[in-house]
Amino acid sequence: MRTRPFAQVNVFSTDPVLGNPVAVVVDGSGLTDAEMRRFASWTNLSETTFLLEPTTPEADYRVRIFTPTGEYPFAGHPTLGSAHAWLEAGGRPRAADRIVQECGAGLVTVREDGGRWAFAGPPLTRYERPDDGALDRAAAALRIDRGDVLDASWLVNGPDWLGLRLASAEQVLAIRPDPALMDGLKLGVVGPLDPDPADPAAPAFEVRALKGAGQEDPATGSLNAGVARWLMDTGVAPERYVAAQGTALGRAGRVHVCAADGEIWVGGATTTVVGGTVAL
Repeated sequence: MRTRPFAQVNVFSTDPVLGNPVAVVVDGSGLTDAEMRRFASWTNLSETTFLLEPTTPEADYRVRIFTPTGEYPFAGHPTLGSAHAWLEAGGRPRAADRIVQECGAGLVTVREDGGRWAFAGPPLTRYERPDDGALDRAAAALRIDRGDVLDASWLVNGPDWLGLRLASAEQVLAIRPDPALMDGLKLGVVGPLDPDPADPAAPAFEVRALKGAGQEDPATGSLNAGVARWLMDTGVAPERYVAAQGTALGRAGRVHVCAADGEIWVGGATTTVVGGTVAL
């Protein structure tokens, strides 16, 4: 056991307590898988990350991303929070204009976009319309009519998200999932808002990330990366927009999305709320 630098970073909100927190152990060297899992379970946050030396000269650091019960190859708000904590702890990128993160899904580029950090969404490893059985199960779990789903797609880039598009943000916010039917599901639900055209920061879509028995993410980078690709490919979304998330939880997540250089970039504000050391 030794003392290691630690940060808890708020992601996707300019208000320090209205985004999505991630715990970052800035120096995870020497920790076993079991020790990482145990600490992630102890924090009881949706994700805890451990920063390590990269295994490839192309990367600035390597990250492992743990939930209280398992490990993800990639996740969005942990990517932004980890990059923020790494820089704040004195990390120096190899390139002046970007950070390259190594994770289980490969190399992920993080760059500045309008004063925020943004990551390039990894390729979708599953991107297809679900079969009728999966759609019926999802609609039943959300307690909505199957006919309310205007479109649906698997959006897998790490977590196994199934995206569902509804006609309005009001319908999205009205959802009250059935916890007994949500077990094992990860459902991303999106519906349009009516943004003020004079305000470029006004949200154009409301997003909810519902998973497991009664769990909901306040702001989710991996889901929004997949949703953006899907909405842009189907002509529903422009090449730059803001999504609101966490409204149903009393949060104020704002996810900034744009298509550029052949990539989907997903960004948001990051703030260290808790800083110090941890004994591990």
